[in-house]
Amino acid sequence: MLDALFSQSPVGLHLLDTDLRVLRVNTATPAMQDLRMEDVVGRRFDEAYGVVDADEAVDLARGVLDSGVAVVGHVLRARRRARPDKEHFYEVSVFRLESPSGEVLGLAVAVVEVTEREKGRARAEVLRIARERVGRTLDVTATCQELVDVVVPRVADVAVVEVVDAVLRGDEPPLAPLPLEVPLRRAAFRNSGSNPGAGTAEEPQAHPLGDVRALPAPTPYTQALSDLRARAVALNGGLPWLAADPDRAEAIRAAGAHHLITAPLTVRDTVLGLISLYRTQQPDPYDEQDVGLVLQLADHTALCIDNARRYTREHTIAATVQRQLLPRRPASHTALETAYLLLPSDRGVEWYDTIPLSGARTALVVGGVLGQGLHSAGVMGQLRTVVRSLAAFDMEPDELLARLNDTATFLAAERADLPTADPVHREAFAARCTYAVYDPLTRTCTVAGAGAPNLVVVHPDGSSEVPDVPSGSLLGSAEATPFAATAFEIPEGALLILSDTPAPALEPTADGDVLRRLLAQADRSLEDLRDDILYAFAGGAPPGPAALLLARTRSFPADRVAVWQLPDAPTAAATARRLVRSQLVDWNVEEETAFDTEVIVSELVTNAVRYGSPPLELRVINDRVLTCEVRDSSPSAPHLRHAGVVDEGGRGLFIIAQLAQAWGTRYTPAGKTIWTEQTLR
Repeated sequence: MLDALFSQSPVGLHLLDTDLRVLRVNTATPAMQDLRMEDVVGRRFDEAYGVVDADEAVDLARGVLDSGVAVVGHVLRARRRARPDKEHFYEVSVFRLESPSGEVLGLAVAVVEVTEREKGRARAEVLRIARERVGRTLDVTATCQELVDVVVPRVADVAVVEVVDAVLRGDEPPLAPLPLEVPLRRAAFRNSGSNPGAGTAEEPQAHPLGDVRALPAPTPYTQALSDLRARAVALNGGLPWLAADPDRAEAIRAAGAHHLITAPLTVRDTVLGLISLYRTQQPDPYDEQDVGLVLQLADHTALCIDNARRYTREHTIAATVQRQLLPRRPASHTALETAYLLLPSDRGVEWYDTIPLSGARTALVVGGVLGQGLHSAGVMGQLRTVVRSLAAFDMEPDELLARLNDTATFLAAERADLPTADPVHREAFAARCTYAVYDPLTRTCTVAGAGAPNLVVVHPDGSSEVPDVPSGSLLGSAEATPFAATAFEIPEGALLILSDTPAPALEPTADGDVLRRLLAQADRSLEDLRDDILYAFAGGAPPGPAALLLARTRSFPADRVAVWQLPDAPTAAATARRLVRSQLVDWNVEEETAFDTEVIVSELVTNAVRYGSPPLELRVINDRVLTCEVRDSSPSAPHLRHAGVVDEGGRGLFIIAQLAQAWGTRYTPAGKTIWTEQTLR
């Protein structure tokens, strides 16, 4: 029966002595197919069977001899003598043999070949890792690099991913078959001697990373892009297609690659790119199971690349919309020099603005909308438009933000009412805004913020401070925190820095010496300072703001402002006309404009005398426009009426509206100011 067992059992049976030499073996076992009995008996088992991990196998066997504890189901790798290029897996169970007296006789080993099972497990593990690691970012190049980091060295010794160049820009991928003239960009490369994600290699490459070119034809690569089929190719010498691509042929020869799998990256009959895997150190050739694995990897990667492409396209469109919704260049201001900085950001869509206000004042605005994509860019455009519209009403910063929050709350409610399947519905709505008004005639700045205001003031002597501005609730949030404004004086030549998010490197308490030294250089233009700030952030500093507004104060020319105190009497209008006429002559204002100004001033002063309260003040400003202001202490404001034909009054503001380019009312704790603006010819 023992003879029958050792000659007929499909399970490999082996008897080893205490020196681990083979005493007897089942000749029917698959491991003996390429061996003769004399090649095995008398030799140590790891040498006889070509065990790959010999030390591990010997330690395992000696452990059983010493302890008597059996080992069941341990997997070892081995290479048969007839096919040393092919690796096999065996599941071994080992137990100790003892005599009735307890003497250790040797070991009994049962062996079952499990090559296909283990390779299947390995392929499943590669797929699991790929699904976990490939596609973690919405970046085409990063996704390609993640793929090569997974397959090397698990599936290949060298991996290359080439992507249709237009796909990296977010364009639609071409339909299959891919035309030969379509260029591909080498997006990722790795070999078993390089670090994950490094993108470099010790082995030669046909072309460097980032190289863009159409693939020479005909080759297995172009064929895969034509019929959308993966193919395994033995890289034997003298292959005729290698002559079509001599650069790649030289790289294959130099690397010692002996087998290749190339597979297209496709989605919905469109071609995204190509993956090529080479074996240089692993001796096993690629088989059909390997091709099937690569196809599954290619399908998963193609979906991830397409998602990244769609994101890139939407982000590009959103960035274009954002640029179109922002001011093209800084507006010119007599008493303020400004410069903008806008960086790509994954935090949201940012905006900035400078708005000319009445009385030579300027509004400085920086804000941002949380979220990405076209919808967020559209919301940004809506909020910027609302800010400009509200600014025209001369509101105080805190009141303006309160009105802006009403609009944001309405937009948030609109988003909440979207269908639940709409991706925008699941995005939280929130926006932030810092609104500052600078008055060059009083050299004061009034600031309010929705969210934490991010404002830094750099004084002419180089010192800097962060004004204590109260934080308001985010726009559109459920919080009901009221907005509060803070006013402070700013000396001539000071630099105001507004950012959409905290910029620690700009704060005086932060480790931002380099930036503060840059900002303290008062003789440099703001454009140069803006560029230096950008370079400082790009050079390894903490992440900077996505939107930055720089404003340097300048003195307003004293000879371009005239202020008079007027009597609270019927003669005030005549006095005002005389004073204004004389001043406009000194300013060389065109005669027609001067006449219109006299009429406007007469009507404004008459209204102030009749309906206002003393003291009365008249101020005329010669800036980008000619501004006339009449101030009194009454909080009541006049309203524009359309008087009837027989009405004796009610035409004053109507006349003003016809002669002036713009007019309005500005309220202060001390009363109100009625102002007009006229274009200077």
